[in-house]
Order: sequence, then C-alpha cells, then structure tokens
Amino acid sequence: MNKKELIESLRYHGFSEKIIRAFEKIKREEFLPEKEKKYAYEDTALPIGYMQTISQPYTIAFMLDLLELKDEQKILEVGSGSGYVLALISKISKNSEIFGIERIKELAENSRTKLEKYRNIKIIYGGGFKGLKEEAPFDRILVSASAEEIPEALIKQLKYNGVLVSPVGGSILKIKKTKKENKIEEYPGFVFVPLIEE
Repeated sequence: MNKKELIESLRYHGFSEKIIRAFEKIKREEFLPEKEKKYAYEDTALPIGYMQTISQPYTIAFMLDLLELKDEQKILEVGSGSGYVLALISKISKNSEIFGIERIKELAENSRTKLEKYRNIKIIYGGGFKGLKEEAPFDRILVSASAEEIPEALIKQLKYNGVLVSPVGGSILKIKKTKKENKIEEYPGFVFVPLIEE
C-alpha cells in the first residue's frame, strides 16, 4: 500500500477531513527505523525497537476521532513512543499545548529530536501510568498502550467535559468526565503493547 491508497482507505472509513489532512501532511516514514521505512504506508503496526510499535494508521485515526480534538486545548499522550501521534495531534488541534510522556529513554530522546520543529510539543521522559500531575488538568488524554483497567490517576487529571481515550484489555474505551457519572463507550477488537505500571 502506498500513501495515496492509505489516505483513500481512511477516507473510505469515514474519518473527518481534519484527521485525513493530518495523515497526508505527516510523513510516517520519518518516525520509523530505517529498515521499516518501506512499509510506512501499510495499514499495520510496525516495530520501532525496544519491543515497542508504532500503531496501525486505522487504529490511530479511530482513537483521534474518539478524542474529539479542538483547537487550543491542553493534551497529553501517555506512551508517546516514536512521536508520530503527537505530530498528527498538533496538525489536527491548532495552537494546543501538547505533552507526550514516554518511559523508554531512547524513544523519548529520539522523538524529542524528530519533533524539534514543533514548538507546542513537549516530551517528558518517565512512566505515564500516573499521568503528568504538574501539568494537569488536561482537556484530552490519549493512552497509547493497553492498561488492565482504566488508570484512575488519569481520570483525575482530566477537566470536566474532558475526554480520555485508552485501550483497556482488548477494547478501546472513550471516557467523558462529567460532574455526575463519567460516560463510558467501549469499542472491542484492538491489540496494543501493555501499559507498564512503574
């Protein structure tokens, strides 16, 4: 599959033009190790070293769609890996303050270098299970690794009406924080690397 075919496939699945434009603009190959670059536009997860992967484009688009990104938000990605998703978020959500937290030092450093030109993205090296308390509250939180259960600390760091999207078990959960009971939607059938508790 080439880039054009991947974009057509995302369009076929009905993702918004905002999301599709971000996939058009951001070069996935720039976030991949040399030997994986030729597979950059396959709709599949690819290894980025350190037993981690860059998620399948369809899955990323699906999660970004659930996040309901708007401009000028404060956004956190837990398990930011290669930095690819942070770059996509920055294209979709203009003038936002974006944080990525990554527990593998080499990945954190690599992505920091790759995202140098993005003034609004900050990469933090550390475990993401407890979120990023010093920068909370966030409008949106995306977890890019699978937890056994919804990380409570992350829900605490969401603003009211904020949205958390996280893989839990084999599903993707969308949680909207409200003053009464949080609204939870579940979408089964996904596989992610595990979220490691420090």
